[in-house]
Amino acid sequence: MRQFKRQCLQLTTLLLALIISSFAQAVDVRIAVAANFTDTTRELIEAFAEVTGLEASASFGSTGKLYAQIENGAPFDVFLAADSRRPELLEENGGGIAGTRFTYARGKVVLWSPEPDTFSDPKAWLSSGKFARLAIANPKTAPYGFAAQEVLSGLSLWEPLQPRLVRGDSIAQTFQFVATANAAAGFVALSQVRAWPKKEGSLWLIPQNLYSPIDQQAILLSFGKDNDAAHQWLKFLQGEKARKIIETYGYETGH
Repeated sequence: MRQFKRQCLQLTTLLLALIISSFAQAVDVRIAVAANFTDTTRELIEAFAEVTGLEASASFGSTGKLYAQIENGAPFDVFLAADSRRPELLEENGGGIAGTRFTYARGKVVLWSPEPDTFSDPKAWLSSGKFARLAIANPKTAPYGFAAQEVLSGLSLWEPLQPRLVRGDSIAQTFQFVATANAAAGFVALSQVRAWPKKEGSLWLIPQNLYSPIDQQAILLSFGKDNDAAHQWLKFLQGEKARKIIETYGYETGH
């Protein structure tokens, strides 16, 4: 089974490489981006084009799966992870360029439902079990899912709620579970709720002491070492214009 999964991953990576390569002439820099940063990245790409005249393309997914694709040779220039561990690993094993890694955002986890008055007391609501499904991202591949596990564990609810948990492959899929009412609520990124066009709903901004800081790090990948546009993207990401956009979506910067 493990060998089969590895073969599937290698095939997926090969197909991804072919797709990315087909657009190589039209794109200046190719970025692998954690799913929670989807809406923010799209706005950043527009601003990057205005400032530099360069075109960036992004592929979104869970940090764990993107890391596996990079490890298997996917031709990305830059990796924007939702944690610091994977960029550190890439720096250590030569997949990333030493000295280029930095924290571009600190994420925030929320418990969210698009329906108003779902919970006035979030902890009591979670403990009550008065819901069929609660959505989280896969803790093994998505840092926001791991943070959700930390929150529930800290509330002594991780084991009791196991039968009610639905796990998304990424935080994007987790958000969709909730947005489409396939789950009563879910642990998602604040940035996703900020980008949601409908402003009504129920929201609990989870205290930072309930989960480890989500320091999202960027790193220049070995594939993009000689790509000037990739270097310019990282420089842009650290500039004031980019920071303002990032903060608009509910992230903290400057860490």
